[in-house]
Amino acid sequence: MRNCWLKYNENDLALVHELGERYKTFLSECKTERECTDFFVEKAKKHGYVNLEDLMDTDTILKPGDKIYANCMGKTVAFFQIGKRPLTEGMNLLCAHIDSPRMDLKQVPLYEDSELAYLDTHYYGGIKKYQWVTLPLALHGVVVKKDGSVIPVTIGEDEKDPIVYITDLLIHLSARQMEKKASNVIEGEQLDILVGSRPLEGEEKDAVKANVMALLKEKYDMEEEDFLSAEIEVVPAGKARDCGLDRSMIAGYGHDDRVCAYPSFEAMLEVEIPERTSGCILVDKEEIGSVGATGMESKFFENTVAELLALTGTDSNLAVRRTLARSKMLSSDVSAAFDPAFAEAFEKRNSAFFGRGIVINKYTGSRGKGGSNDANAEYLAQIRRIFDENEVSFQTAELGKVDFGGGGTIAFIAALHGMDVVDSGVAVLSMHGPWELISKADLYEAKKGYVAFLKNA
Repeated sequence: MRNCWLKYNENDLALVHELGERYKTFLSECKTERECTDFFVEKAKKHGYVNLEDLMDTDTILKPGDKIYANCMGKTVAFFQIGKRPLTEGMNLLCAHIDSPRMDLKQVPLYEDSELAYLDTHYYGGIKKYQWVTLPLALHGVVVKKDGSVIPVTIGEDEKDPIVYITDLLIHLSARQMEKKASNVIEGEQLDILVGSRPLEGEEKDAVKANVMALLKEKYDMEEEDFLSAEIEVVPAGKARDCGLDRSMIAGYGHDDRVCAYPSFEAMLEVEIPERTSGCILVDKEEIGSVGATGMESKFFENTVAELLALTGTDSNLAVRRTLARSKMLSSDVSAAFDPAFAEAFEKRNSAFFGRGIVINKYTGSRGKGGSNDANAEYLAQIRRIFDENEVSFQTAELGKVDFGGGGTIAFIAALHGMDVVDSGVAVLSMHGPWELISKADLYEAKKGYVAFLKNA
């Protein structure tokens, strides 16, 4: 497999870097699933997409070229463009997730200890806990008041904002700490966010905590009990940045899986009146098993397809089943890039490499393919043909050596409907770290691959 950079002419290079700049802006601005959903919906509306809810229970009949989106609780969103062929002949679908590993504030988070104020957290998804200490961190999320009003919260991103922080034990006193297993060097209950040290004048008890609440009241009209109905995420502060002296890579928080979500969405915007209906589903909760109302295991996707069918004059359970079973999907999720610093974890012949294009993972899972989808050979042959005919650079890979661990995606959930589905995304270094790394060339080839799939599958 040839390195993609070697095939690009000047026009290609310009497109690679332009896409990289757009993606960096998105990655810097959208650090939660709510922020991603708002971003994509706003862009989609400008390209003619209409809210599905506005069409329900109307006399609307969808026709080829119509563009529809469905928003699930502000944290999962799906986009569709109606094709020339009946929906019951199946759709071409891209599906990525827009949640990322992080820490969430608990429902009763604020406390004071030794005249320091902290916010208590519960980590979300698979993280190496020791990686999250002594970093500039930011707070993103919403506070929902009892009257239903929603107050957006973002602290730590503007240069004038303060950051928040998790402390670590100084090296001079850490002899015993350094003897622990890496999984226990920092315990989950030690991932508490330091948010203040200045007491509120006139307060005798928990004066530092009182000062923090006074500041939150002033800026967000927030009472302490409002934490009970808040969703506030703790994420790395700062913008995505070019990495490498050659600017060939991007470092940022949340590449898993926004590096697949973003080109999937852009691919949708490039498809006009497809033969088969095109779809892009961007889901929440993948990092904790795709559960809940906004996860892929919910009925949101299936219900949305049923609504689309009703708006084309086909309203039956059988039509829904046929549509899903005849659909084809790329589960747009990241893959592990080969890291020569940790070569012992990879089997080199079946690894993904930076700069060699979009990655196809026939199966994920752990050890004996446990929990994987394991796509069939006929479907892989079709994807190979589409990518080759459209000059998309691609590679195939597994997620490391057989007995070293593993991981899963939403692919097996989509496959429950009987559709063809395979994982296909961008290779990532330092996956699930606070700052991950991707190649701009792989991002570019992923978008090319997604466009080719939507138009030709």
